[in-house]
Amino acid sequence: MKHKYVHGYSKKESYRLFDQANTLTELLHSGTSYTKGEKLLEAGCGVGAQTVILAKKSPRTQITSIDLSPVSLKKAEMLAKKAKIKNVVFKQADIYRLPFGDGAFDHVFVCFVLEHLRDPLKALRGLKRAVKKGGTITVIEGDHGSAYYHPESAAAQKTIDCLIKAQAKLGGDSLIGRRLYPLLTQAGFNNVRVEPKVVYADSSRPGVVEGFTRKTFIAMVKGAKEQSVKSRLISKKDWQKGIKDLNRTSGRNGTFSYTFFKATAYN
Repeated sequence: MKHKYVHGYSKKESYRLFDQANTLTELLHSGTSYTKGEKLLEAGCGVGAQTVILAKKSPRTQITSIDLSPVSLKKAEMLAKKAKIKNVVFKQADIYRLPFGDGAFDHVFVCFVLEHLRDPLKALRGLKRAVKKGGTITVIEGDHGSAYYHPESAAAQKTIDCLIKAQAKLGGDSLIGRRLYPLLTQAGFNNVRVEPKVVYADSSRPGVVEGFTRKTFIAMVKGAKEQSVKSRLISKKDWQKGIKDLNRTSGRNGTFSYTFFKATAYN
């Protein structure tokens, strides 16, 4: 079963993922760590932006990080080597066809992956089989419908909607954050707990404005330009107007808010 990545695999997208991970480390990874000798599966590691954070927070945990893309895996391995990470093994694998036995891992970590899958429920059921009884899963996803900003702009909203529609055309769901509880419950996990993680930026928080509003969210929307225009979801003129207005939210009098959802559950 194919799953496509709406943002592409460019060097610019890699930088965006690193900026996102670094800016949101405390917000998303707070309370997530594993103990010595435990085995953790990171499903969908991409270029390793989250992998390095996981490894540093749990240096004595044995981490296996998988991804379908050999290009992304190569980048992840280089990043881990540069960061002198020793407790991670990278492996090319399909999340729908995991090459591991039942109960092979103590825990599973999934971040910004389910939104790109045609069948996230099937993926979660497979991950459940890979976790031992009593083990846990942690899932983090965003929800593009949670983007609130000032100044308001219909043109800016249209560019965001284009990203949502473009991802849907590829079989993904950029609104999946709000679905984590039912998905994990339907997959058979127990004691499912979902916590909203809100990131807010204004000019009094220049680091968040730069790291999230500009380099993460707006950069992500820009990444869907080619597909949005090609699919006739928007004209080039309207796109340019929308991006211009969206950039105003990162200005002196602008504000931006977005909600991620972090779910934990037991097998």
